[in-house]
Amino acid sequence: MATQAPQHVYITPPNIKEAAFQIESKSPLICHRFDQKARLSLLTSGGNKRAPKQAIDPDDDYRRSLYVMEDGRYGFPAAGFKAAMVRAAKHIHGLSMTDARGMFFIIADGRDDLGTDLVAITGEPKRRDDHVRVGQGTSMRYRGEFAQWTAILRVSHDADLIGADSIGSLIARAGMTVGIGDWRPEKNGSFGLFNLTTGEG
Repeated sequence: MATQAPQHVYITPPNIKEAAFQIESKSPLICHRFDQKARLSLLTSGGNKRAPKQAIDPDDDYRRSLYVMEDGRYGFPAAGFKAAMVRAAKHIHGLSMTDARGMFFIIADGRDDLGTDLVAITGEPKRRDDHVRVGQGTSMRYRGEFAQWTAILRVSHDADLIGADSIGSLIARAGMTVGIGDWRPEKNGSFGLFNLTTGEG
């Protein structure tokens, strides 16, 4: 019996486009960067919660909680914005989170000293002091908060899979239902929300 020759398959190249979207805060953004000092502390303690605690410097903790690009601008991880958009895609009929991950990428404006890709954040941070629950007790946490902030998201996307208008709608949904940073709605809070103000393909 003769074997049928496989049909030729033609795959079109991706139609990569870039679109920019401006967002503005709807609620304050709380940053909590896991920096090199925190990583070293975890390594030296071996994850032992009973390890001796180092003296806390509130201002130092506050400064280290912020994401700062190598050129001095404040930022927030590009991966955090993408994660919010992917999470928002879960609520859209016919679009899975897995599919959404491969449709678009957030273009970073710069990096911090650990190589984290960041989107520039425009705003002035202040120190935020909170009592937080740790195990069976409470502790003070000192973090940077942007009461008002804006950002421009530059998004690379395959226009044959998802258009710029749909990207904008996904950003708007992410800002309304998911948010970014600490105490965002996804984590039972109300911080890190944002509105889509302008967008262009």
